[in-house]
Amino acid sequence: MSRVGKKPITIPTGAKVAVRDGMIAVEGPLGKLEWAFRREVGIAVDEAAKMVSVTRDGESRTARALQGLSRALIQNMLKGVTEGYEKRLEIVGVGYLAAVQGNILQLRVGFANEVHKKIPAGLKVTCPDQTHVVIKGSDKQQVGQFAAEVRAVRKPEPYKGKGIRYDGEQVRRKAGKAMTK
Repeated sequence: MSRVGKKPITIPTGAKVAVRDGMIAVEGPLGKLEWAFRREVGIAVDEAAKMVSVTRDGESRTARALQGLSRALIQNMLKGVTEGYEKRLEIVGVGYLAAVQGNILQLRVGFANEVHKKIPAGLKVTCPDQTHVVIKGSDKQQVGQFAAEVRAVRKPEPYKGKGIRYDGEQVRRKAGKAMTK
């Protein structure tokens, strides 16, 4: 039995939730998100109590799993349109830098040419300085996916620690071959 799926979700002030035809739409001050939920779950919105509840149609393993997943996704949508999500990346290395020009993120991370990443619609990417990148948006999945794509351009390497990493990420360092003697 899903403990997460049974808990009702409170609708924060400034957010509106609408359910129709297998779609849930959440609107708030930071934008609008839509998601098509599976038919194994049912979503009910109580406007008077400002609550959203997720139910399931049976006791199958899939239905139980989808109930908890659907509740978590709806909660993330509500948080995204009211507060938003943010990922911070740090660039470590001599001569490594980042800049935003229009809707292109330019990365100079030790390759012969600059790497250009197109910023998806719905995301706001800023560079407070040349070694930090801040990705903001209302869709948690989109923010995390773009941050992972930027990090994958040059992952932190274990010997000197150079590369793109999440802010606060600990990189496991290895001793070089000189340390074996």
